[in-house]
Amino acid sequence: MTGISEAMTQLRTAQKSSRGAPAYSRFVNRPLGRPLAATAAAFGMTPSQVTLVSGACTFSGIAAIALLPIGWWSSVIITALLVLGYALDSADGQLARLTGAFSHSGEWLDHLFDAAKAVTIHLAVLLAWLRYPDLDPRLLVVPAVFAAVASTFFFGVVAVDLLRRIHRLEHPDRPIAEPAGRSTSVVYSLLVAPADYGLLCLLFLVLSVPWVFVPAYTGLALVNALLLLASAVRWHRSLRALEQRR
Repeated sequence: MTGISEAMTQLRTAQKSSRGAPAYSRFVNRPLGRPLAATAAAFGMTPSQVTLVSGACTFSGIAAIALLPIGWWSSVIITALLVLGYALDSADGQLARLTGAFSHSGEWLDHLFDAAKAVTIHLAVLLAWLRYPDLDPRLLVVPAVFAAVASTFFFGVVAVDLLRRIHRLEHPDRPIAEPAGRSTSVVYSLLVAPADYGLLCLLFLVLSVPWVFVPAYTGLALVNALLLLASAVRWHRSLRALEQRR
């Protein structure tokens, strides 16, 4: 059995590239996931088992948004569950790289949970907003639109990655350069931070303060819609560039 300290040392060289990574994922979530991955390795857990624990934490937090009474204590519980679930979502990948236990079934399970949470967390917000006193009913369109944006964003990321993998298989002699517009700079990580699920997790700390949460969530939805538009243009251009190289 690998010790936790030994696993932590090995994990320092088993990290994903920082290219294109938003600030929360890069500077908070991956470091949080590292000791969790090391602990999982020490207990002999598989990446898929870590994914299941991550899903349990995440969907418990989402259920709490929809069902618990609005209050400071529920906000803390929700945020803790979502942050832990997201850290474990990083830990499963780190564990896979540490142990070499990558599997297509594990990657599928991870994507399945990611796709589900991308939509359900915003539907839960809609249900929470129904419990806000004196909220303009027209504002309920915001979490509905955010759910559509998040779902489309997730599909775009997964689909463009899948198509690039297919291109590599079809043309193994033509290495694909890193997509244009992605950077490892701290400034870039901060600029794309609003697209990071981790930032949304932290926002639930103020769920019990409607006059703060509603405009902040609405602003985040708007920024994500704009980032989706910009990303869609970039993804389409990158795929067209691959087609022209055939």
